Amino acid sequence: MEREEIFSKLNEIFEDVLDLEEGANLTDSTTANDIEEWDSLSHIQLIVAIEKAFKIKFTSLEIMKWANVGEMVDSMESKLN
Repeated sequence: MEREEIFSKLNEIFEDVLDLEEGANLTDSTTANDIEEWDSLSHIQLIVAIEKAFKIKFTSLEIMKWANVGEMVDSMESKLN
């Protein structure tokens, strides 16, 4: 799966879980600090939704290492390819 496809699907998940307006436009450098609705509880909800949508599983260590959406997508790419 191409990185662009991952971002497209991630945008939909973030919009749904965080109840954002359409066109969230996540980038590699997007962090929780950039999105007011993205708190610790919604972070868990995002992870669960992403794992379900992409049929992958993350380890706690992987999740803790992410500093931004780009690093999340890097983890996803390694599992999807």
